[in-house]
Formats: sequence, structure tokens, C-alpha cells
Amino acid sequence: MDSQNLTVYNGRRLKRMLHFLLVLVFGLVLFALLLHWREPSMIYYPSREMAASPDQAGLKFEDVWLTTSDGVRIHGWYLPSTATNASAILFLHGNAGNISHRLDKLAIFHNLGAATLIIDYRGYGRSDAHQPSEQGTYRDAQAAYDWLAKQHSKIILYGESLGSAVAVDLAVKTPVAGLVIEEPFTSIADVGQKMFPFLPVRLIAKTKYDSLSKMPKLRVPLLILHSHEDELFPMSYAKRLLADAPEPKRLVELRGSHNDAFLVSASLYRQALAEFFAGCSKP
Repeated sequence: MDSQNLTVYNGRRLKRMLHFLLVLVFGLVLFALLLHWREPSMIYYPSREMAASPDQAGLKFEDVWLTTSDGVRIHGWYLPSTATNASAILFLHGNAGNISHRLDKLAIFHNLGAATLIIDYRGYGRSDAHQPSEQGTYRDAQAAYDWLAKQHSKIILYGESLGSAVAVDLAVKTPVAGLVIEEPFTSIADVGQKMFPFLPVRLIAKTKYDSLSKMPKLRVPLLILHSHEDELFPMSYAKRLLADAPEPKRLVELRGSHNDAFLVSASLYRQALAEFFAGCSKP
């Protein structure tokens, strides 16, 4: 191939490469915009249908209706305790289903002698059909705390999965006796970057749920429950949260998947909670 033909060949090759790169960049931009637009539907998986109620599990309860600071009506269940001066748990659930899918944990809390208030975020269960959002879940949790604080002087926050971030946010804003987070994550940006390593998730994500940056602000006892076998959030998330939190703090390492570790590791789970609740109940 003479030099003239080689120049033409290289020029065409360069054009094809540039065309490919432009198509690739354009595709990534479109994908990023799609993720940005669909972000709420990738984070929240609410269910409106109630699968069961506490009385079907032999638990006494009452329906609670609350109005948030932005006028949204949310629904919850309050399960009283028969113990004298019992601590109360504010249970903030994960991103899927609704409160009716948490009866197993409600039974565990009841058997440990605690009263419990569990709420459905906006868009979940019987709460108003608003689009869930980060700030919305914070407002929902605050309304629940305000109601429970009128009934109990000692409140322990319990957040599972997505609810861990809501519980951490509330714990740095309100006086509570303790904080339990189960299968937590550090931030939406970290989770998104793990799912889409080829995208600048930290730049395009609107939702933050940045628990890691809030951990140094905690001023309450902390218990983290996390499984080595969690298929969604690695143990490294829990260890990073623990490292940035002040004392007193404890990480209990469970076995089992993201959703069933509390059952697979039932005895260890219950023992850790019993010890933590007892410590939080001391004067």
C-alpha cells in the first residue's frame, strides 16, 4: 500500500473510530438521562395491598393516622407493650412492600417487651398515594416520631435497608435512646456506582440518602446488623458506617440474604436486640 492509499485508509479508520465513540457517548448520555428520569422507580417499590394485619399473628394493635409537615396523610400500626416503662421502637421499613410484610419482626419486638410504631411512607400501603421521595420519607418519619414521643419518653429507631438511611437522618435530628440499622448502605451514590460503574452516578443521582456523611453526628448508642451473604449491600458498607460512627457502637455479623438474615440468624439477631434494648432502657 503506497503512502497516499495508507493516508486515505488511516483517515477512514479514524472516522470510523470517532463515529463509534460519538455513538457510544451519545448512548451513555441517553442511558444516564433515562436513569435520572426513572430514578424514583428504581429506588422505591411500594405495594398498596395489605397482606395481613398484626391480629392475625396474635398481636394487639391500633391503626394510627398521621399528617406530615407537608400535609400528607400516612398510616401506621402501634403495638403496645405490656411491660412497665417499656421503650418504644419506631420501625422504618425498607423500600419494598409495606408494613403488612413485617409481621415477623413486629412479633420479635413484641416478644422482647418493646412497644412498636411502624409506618408506611407516602405511596405505600394505606398512606396517601404520593410519589415517595427522600425528603418525603424524612417528613414521614418525623411525623411518626412526634406522635410516638407523646406516648413514650425513650424511643429506639430501627431502620431496615432503605429505612436505615431514614433512621440515621432522624437520629441526628431528634433525641432518641438508640439506633438500630439492619442491612444498611452508605449512600445511594455508592449503591448506584456499584450497579453502573461506567456512569458518573454521583453527578446524576438526585436522591442522596447519604448515611455515611451523617454518622459522625450521631450521639446515641448504635447497633448495626448486617449479613456477609447480603446480595445487595456488601459488608463493607456496614463496616464503613461503623468506622465513622462515634462510640458506643457495635456491629453484629449475621448469615443469610438481604431479606431473611434476621430469620436465618434468628438466635443471634434476637440476642443482639435484647442486649441493645436493655442497655438503652437503663437510666
